[in-house]
Amino acid sequence: MKIYEFTKESGKTITRFNSSGVTIHPLLKPDSPFQIGYFYLEAKSVLGMHPAMCDQVLMITSGNGWVRVKDGEKRPVKAGMAVYWSEGEEHESGTETGMTAIVAEGSDLDPKRFLSSFQPED
Repeated sequence: MKIYEFTKESGKTITRFNSSGVTIHPLLKPDSPFQIGYFYLEAKSVLGMHPAMCDQVLMITSGNGWVRVKDGEKRPVKAGMAVYWSEGEEHESGTETGMTAIVAEGSDLDPKRFLSSFQPED
């Protein structure tokens, strides 16, 4: 057994896409078509508008915030919710109070198969 740390302080700061207050712990294999990471979003932070490089699911684990797609309205999210973006879809995330989330990215993601939908799709 090995125990690892993934605190906000030991993560990688994201500044691309005019992002601020965002830290990630990526877990990825360079030759793998799938990756996963853990996000820390500080109060009043934003992960700026950018295209999904592949299908993505953002699973909020604590706190609350908002998500939106390009030219769309901010939609509230909170712990226990998951947001899916398809490859190429431009999107942005943020929070006023702080939020943590797991992000899973890969070409074979199928959240509707495993997760319950409770909001209509746009």
